Amino acid sequence: MPLGGGERLSSVSLLCGDNVVKICAVTLGCDKNRVDTEIMLGLLTRAGFQMTGDEREADVILVNTCGFIDAAKEESVNMILELAGLKEHGRCKCLIVSGCLAQRYPGELRAEIPEIDALIGTGKVTDIVSVVQRSVAGEAVLDTGGLGSLCDRPLPRVRTTPVHTAYLKIAEGCNNRCGYCVIPSLRGPYRSRTMDSIIEEAIQLAGSGVREIILVAQDSTRYGRDLHDGTTLAGLLDRLAAVKGLYWIRLLYCYPNGISDELIETIRTHGRICRYLDIPMQHASDSVLKRMGRPTTVDDLYRLVVRLREGIDGLAIRSTFMLGFPGETEDDVDNLVAFLREARLERAGFFVFSPQEGTRAAGMSGQVSESVKRRRLARVAAVQKEISLARNRSLVGKELVVMAEGEVRGTHFGRTEADAPEIDGIVYFSTRKPVPPGELVPVRITGVKGAYDLNGQA
Repeated sequence: MPLGGGERLSSVSLLCGDNVVKICAVTLGCDKNRVDTEIMLGLLTRAGFQMTGDEREADVILVNTCGFIDAAKEESVNMILELAGLKEHGRCKCLIVSGCLAQRYPGELRAEIPEIDALIGTGKVTDIVSVVQRSVAGEAVLDTGGLGSLCDRPLPRVRTTPVHTAYLKIAEGCNNRCGYCVIPSLRGPYRSRTMDSIIEEAIQLAGSGVREIILVAQDSTRYGRDLHDGTTLAGLLDRLAAVKGLYWIRLLYCYPNGISDELIETIRTHGRICRYLDIPMQHASDSVLKRMGRPTTVDDLYRLVVRLREGIDGLAIRSTFMLGFPGETEDDVDNLVAFLREARLERAGFFVFSPQEGTRAAGMSGQVSESVKRRRLARVAAVQKEISLARNRSLVGKELVVMAEGEVRGTHFGRTEADAPEIDGIVYFSTRKPVPPGELVPVRITGVKGAYDLNGQA
């Protein structure tokens, strides 16, 4: 059995001299991190690696870490320690740690986990082949120079998603200096890929069987502004909508203040662009938003929701909200609850604030206790659960288009365009004919499964 936790990526093997060295990669964190791992695997494969599937057989283990909040840091450290055990009890000879945690704490990781043989930062994705070769040769590697990896040509990738779905990173870094966030210090300033390089990669993905591409960046709506040549997210979507073979184009991480009328019109116009926007709003209290350093007010958020509802028929809005930011009061939470009940967002996720070294929020007065944070999170999550359940019940009897994902014990499952992979709901449906993954199927909804999933009949 594979070790628990994290996401195992296929192992790969490489001829080093006369010996075969097997390498396994594990990725943690966001979808942007996943893309980095897929590129590293692609570069390793191009260099002569052969795929295997079990980290217990690996001579070299690569862990691509997350360091965004305390829970992510803890998960990353636990995974490193778990896999480090294979150096004593397994075949592993080299343990390589990459990504945000390595960028943020290289000295501490090396001192506290001596089993680590190589530490590389977020800017060293394309150097992975030489890092592995040096590590296998016995060199201790520590390289965290540069921030964030972005290339204006499609790089080889070993995708870890289902064959019909792929993430496509359109930019790297962030300029939004929110008071709680360390991402700019780990990934660098915002840099957009050229539109031509993105389109070229999308064409390659579609040619390999991908039917849904999911555009990701730290702030997708900022795409193109740094290029100073008129490039915009709307313009990119226009061109992507013309790529043959794609059924769905999905947008994640759209900042509220970056959603233009041009973008709304583009989504409304093109049937291939999912009626779905992921918009991290973070809170719905003016005082909290101001302390966070967010550029929006609650009135801005209300107006945005109205504008989106009026501009895009059938749009599903997803957002994330933080509970327990320093200085947050019960009145602030009341305001958030009121916003949720009024806006009736189709999807929402919640997490608690954790102070991060080097951020303004870490030194703010009014720090909220963990117990209060958890109580507040439970309260707002329960409100959103009611909203989601009511929405799902309203869908019973309607016909929805579902992208098939697979089958378990005779029951098929998939997602509507209102559902992003892994974070939103699932539609379980019965059908008498074979349905390959990636096919779009009309499904009549027959019932609700919990608060977030649906049952149906194709």
